Amino acid sequence: MFPPLAGRKPSGATLAAFRRALLQWFAAKRRALPWRKSRDPYHIWVAEIMLQQTRIAAVIPYYEQFLERFPTIAELARSDEAEVLGLWSGLGYYQRARNLQRAAREIVELHGGKFPRDAEVARTLPGIGVYTLAAVLSIAYGKPLAALDGNIARVLARLGAVRSPLRDPQTRRKLQEEAQRLLASGNPGDWNQAFMELGETVCTPRAPRCEECPMARWCRARGMELQNEIPTKRILREGIRVTLAAAVLCDPRGETLLLRSPGRHDAVLFSRLRQFPAIEIIGDMRDGVREEAKPRATTQIRNYLRDELGLPKLLKKSFRQLPALRHAVTFRDVVLLPVLVRVARLPRHSEGEAVPLQDVPHMPISSATRKIARAALTALAGSSNQARN
Repeated sequence: MFPPLAGRKPSGATLAAFRRALLQWFAAKRRALPWRKSRDPYHIWVAEIMLQQTRIAAVIPYYEQFLERFPTIAELARSDEAEVLGLWSGLGYYQRARNLQRAAREIVELHGGKFPRDAEVARTLPGIGVYTLAAVLSIAYGKPLAALDGNIARVLARLGAVRSPLRDPQTRRKLQEEAQRLLASGNPGDWNQAFMELGETVCTPRAPRCEECPMARWCRARGMELQNEIPTKRILREGIRVTLAAAVLCDPRGETLLLRSPGRHDAVLFSRLRQFPAIEIIGDMRDGVREEAKPRATTQIRNYLRDELGLPKLLKKSFRQLPALRHAVTFRDVVLLPVLVRVARLPRHSEGEAVPLQDVPHMPISSATRKIARAALTALAGSSNQARN
């Protein structure tokens, strides 16, 4: 049995057989993904950024639309950020898109519009980490750099029966060294993709299909019947409950107010994009979705609108508390309490922008803001239907 992490170097013949088995499997089983049709470093780079913490099925339509609009690095570099974020809208983790455009501008300005071949140079670009660097340079330019993402780390951990948590820095360093040692340097791009493919489709986090695995005879975890226990499950960070009240102001023309900077809450919740005026509800809100929480939210959002936006005291009939919405961002369990607020005219605000409420769901905004907008539009549509009847 070949133990990749057992501390001794395998023979040349063993290593050659190991590499051959994986590459032959990949040649036969590789999925026809759109970014595999090209060795263009720009196409590969865009795909790798989009695939960070995002499922392949979700990425494919975004990837195709993005490259249709921005077919070159130069096109991306000279575009408006709002347009880039608009095409990214719904994909999440918007800082990825901002870094992608910032890097494109650096590439145009400093590198003649071509993704750098030199690893040290490419590593300085915004949003380019160790994994992205290895993936792009190995696939596009054939650089002998081993990539290490979550899928590859899991495969290596099972091959070597590594029991320590994969996020442990020392374990991560050893896995990176092992990935580099095993790398088929003559074909590093396919090698890295083969390892990723194996982790995504066969050596999955739960119930790995060992009988289909080309690496099964070298896998120590399978030999020890530990494939379902390795890698060690990480201890999840304890979730926190956040309750936000958001005011959807609506004037007689159907326009609403969006802010370009966060209110008194965690900016991550709205991806640092345009959002409705919002405030985190103070107090014991463990029952935030229950009816008794809503009056407290209404009171606090009234005070916020008065103190922060300068709205005069509003009549009770101007407020309409909408049903609570559930939302999740990383370790946060978010309760959104939208309030529809009818106003004669929208307040002026240095960070504010008046837009038609019906246009908001189609703008580059966070999924939380989109949920709030759709709830308000549904409520307004219901009111209009009742009035006609």
